[in-house]
Amino acid sequence: MRHSAIQQRRFVIVQICVLASSSSGNSTFIRTEKTRILIDAGLSKRDVLARLAAINEDAEKLDAILITHEHSDHVSGLVALARMLNVPIFITRLTAPAIPWGEYLPRLDCFQAGTTFCIGDIEIDSFTIPHDAIDPVGFCFRTQGMKVGLVTDLGYVTDSIKFHLRGSHLLVLESNHDLEMLKVGPYPWSVKQRVMGRKGHLSNDVVCDFIRSDLDSTIHTLVLGHLSEHNNHPEIVRNQAYRALDRARRALFTRLVVAEPKQQSEVFTY
Repeated sequence: MRHSAIQQRRFVIVQICVLASSSSGNSTFIRTEKTRILIDAGLSKRDVLARLAAINEDAEKLDAILITHEHSDHVSGLVALARMLNVPIFITRLTAPAIPWGEYLPRLDCFQAGTTFCIGDIEIDSFTIPHDAIDPVGFCFRTQGMKVGLVTDLGYVTDSIKFHLRGSHLLVLESNHDLEMLKVGPYPWSVKQRVMGRKGHLSNDVVCDFIRSDLDSTIHTLVLGHLSEHNNHPEIVRNQAYRALDRARRALFTRLVVAEPKQQSEVFTY
């Protein structure tokens, strides 16, 4: 039995855990046998360390931190974490100056949005997304035939994004708000317009349209995240997405997971 368990571990190609995904903080962990990467650090340093420890991961073993954009719910813990770990930070050339580094001199590895680069045994495609940040990007991670897509904080799904996500086996996608909840919710009208705009956030309706029309048949697991805590609810997201999967005849083939605010996900293992 022990030998079997060891053999099973050897065949693990990639593991992914959404440490946090909501309007109050975002961070995702991905690892292979050789490489460990953190995408965004929108939690406090203490929370990042605790959530990694909860899945038996040591932050000291991180090989790099990737940043999608400069908004605080994606970088609020970045400087403190980078000071502690002193690992390379992969960030676009335009986004890097927008981070409040203070007197700290980070180990920056700046890239141009749209380029492909490698960290350890993971090949990473970056691509531009429509959001009201300086130079926001999404990522796809490829290793040993596995592909993971990560795209949140976008106003709509462009043809370029659809192209980049093709062939993904696991996709983490934003499902930020319910339109009716947003319209009657507590936000000022100017903020509501921003959220609904072409550089805002994806609504549940838009995500369901994407599922029905553009979800690739290769996707085994669809993780919907970055839910607004004021203008959405996990059960609304879950119910609407299930119906969309059913209409697309994907309900039996695609596992749906909703990343609930302030909770980390399970560890997805392939």
